[in-house]
Amino acid sequence: MAQKKASAIYLLAAIGAAFIWGFLTIPLKRLHHLNYSSQQILYYRVLASLVIIWIYNLALHRKAIRTDLNILSGLSPKKRNKTLLLLFFTGAAIMLNWFTYIYVVNHISVKVAASAYFICPLLTACGGFLILKEPVTKLKVAGLMIALVSICILSTGSVINVAWAFVVAIFYAIYLVIQRVLTHFDKINMLAVQLIIAAVLLLPFYIHDYNGFPTSLEFWANITVVAVLFTLVPLLLSLYALTGIPSSTLGITIYINPIIAFVVAFVYFNEGFEGSQLSGYLLLLFSVIVFNWEIIGSLFSRRSRLNSQLT
Repeated sequence: MAQKKASAIYLLAAIGAAFIWGFLTIPLKRLHHLNYSSQQILYYRVLASLVIIWIYNLALHRKAIRTDLNILSGLSPKKRNKTLLLLFFTGAAIMLNWFTYIYVVNHISVKVAASAYFICPLLTACGGFLILKEPVTKLKVAGLMIALVSICILSTGSVINVAWAFVVAIFYAIYLVIQRVLTHFDKINMLAVQLIIAAVLLLPFYIHDYNGFPTSLEFWANITVVAVLFTLVPLLLSLYALTGIPSSTLGITIYINPIIAFVVAFVYFNEGFEGSQLSGYLLLLFSVIVFNWEIIGSLFSRRSRLNSQLT
């Protein structure tokens, strides 16, 4: 019984992280309605997240920082340079993902932004196969083919919208593929470094666009919510979940994010769905189920085994 309860807590942490991410569009839209541009939202999301994560790191995470520095210093010069280069690319990729996501939410539609996170894991799998030589089963190939058909259906409505969903997804897919290589380092420390890289890359644009420091309390309240509730809290929940459940289980729960975002688009922002769009999105959801069917099946069999052991 204790083992079952512990597993449920880890699973709830994973579900909680994805559930929270699904509501990110609400404060982003609010900031847009306050007449802040996508660039400004990005600048201050990065800045607020950077400050908060380094306060957390220096206060509670110093041991992990020392461990990672020791790992980095122990690498050969060639491997160290490769690691630093990969960190640079992850920082650039997450910055571009955040910007395109913010732009799509505020200038295209919430449902297009949500669809990007259905497409992203499929693109990540393709990247893993092509770059990291990870195996791809027949079921995964079938899922990818169904996803391609769904994308073709969605393209009949708007090629531009599908293209934007791909842009958002591909930057995050690049980020995730590189993250799979950087497995020796603490995820929180990596995000802290990636935010430094993002801040440095954004600095020239910030200086060029600078027209005064925001003084609105509502602006800073929303930015703080985005930085803490929608950036750092889900990350910490995901990392906690990984200590008690397999990464494959966590991967399945991530799909809760776009599902919640679609519900928010329909219920909260009153974004309607045309017949072809609804067919395309449902087919895309079906492709995700097919793509992950082996994992879904293993989750049910694992649960059955656990129940039989406990009874």
